[in-house]
Amino acid sequence: MALGLSIYPNKSSFEANATYLKKAADLGYQRIFTSMLDVTADNKTEILATFKKIITYGNSLGLKTTIDVNPRLFKVLGMDYHHLDLLADLGASAIRLDANFDGLTESLISFEEPQLDLELNISADTGNIANILSYRPNLRRISGCHNFYPQRYTGLGLDFFTKCSTMYKHMGLKTAAFVTSQAATFGPHVFADGLPTLEMHRDLDIAIQAKHLFATGLIDDVLIANAFASDDELKALAAVNEDQLTLKVDTIPTLSTNEYDILFKYQHFNRGDINDYAIRSTFVKLAYIHHAIPVNHAVPQLKPGDITIGNDNFGQYKGELNIVKQAMPNEHQLKNVVGHVTAAETFLIDYIRPWSKFRFTKN
Repeated sequence: MALGLSIYPNKSSFEANATYLKKAADLGYQRIFTSMLDVTADNKTEILATFKKIITYGNSLGLKTTIDVNPRLFKVLGMDYHHLDLLADLGASAIRLDANFDGLTESLISFEEPQLDLELNISADTGNIANILSYRPNLRRISGCHNFYPQRYTGLGLDFFTKCSTMYKHMGLKTAAFVTSQAATFGPHVFADGLPTLEMHRDLDIAIQAKHLFATGLIDDVLIANAFASDDELKALAAVNEDQLTLKVDTIPTLSTNEYDILFKYQHFNRGDINDYAIRSTFVKLAYIHHAIPVNHAVPQLKPGDITIGNDNFGQYKGELNIVKQAMPNEHQLKNVVGHVTAAETFLIDYIRPWSKFRFTKN
């Protein structure tokens, strides 16, 4: 898995882009996405020089660049799909085909010199990937990347996103999708009301967007689509645990030391024999057989997002941690409500599957 960010060298100064890339590289980002779709015959010489300068600088930081291309751009640049030296000379590592071709063309590109990787547009339910694979491409150089959507209410719905992404994952291909910065002011186009892949992400915190994409199990790389993300956003995204879901928690004021430790100092995982009412992390209780967990905020009714720990009255279930999935009574007040998954992240609970690992951080 890798994190990336987008730059648009013809829309901001080299110095601004270079500063942005250096901050990202220092935080562990590995990828650059950029677009040359607005290149024209009149400005191509100047823009190519601008792109080469910043991509070369990105390469010096260890950042690999993907350039978004389409058939019109190839005509403007006087290229064909079997002669990609111009893009390689810019320092690019990959091209993303914004539009698909006949399958054979993509297959041939994956073997051509120079060895540019080929990213295909996932955001289309055409079955084109199966066609491309039927032409036996070089799979080591093929991956998929979703679109981003500047216009509000045009981003992908979750069901469609899942369907398209699943096709690629089932074929063993790497995938990428975009998140949007709430601080950035521009993208590749004149109008940009945020630039997410998923419409439901448009107004969410950038880290929550990434947590969701990783939690689906369908996305390998997450890219910031617009520029420039704030320093806080870059750090927050870099801190996202790509390997397991980490939920932010609002804790109760009277949280005990043992409850705090159970919440934040243990690796949790959901039982395999799941139920409809709660995520159950049961192994942690074994460490608290001989520790006191007095009754503390054992409210009579539990609601979705509540995090509970079995108290001293709960027999063999003392110390068991639950995340409540649907409302239910707290029978005999045997469970202490120690906190609540933050409202913005409650929807992520649905992605904790049988045997899923998860952790918590304090909000």
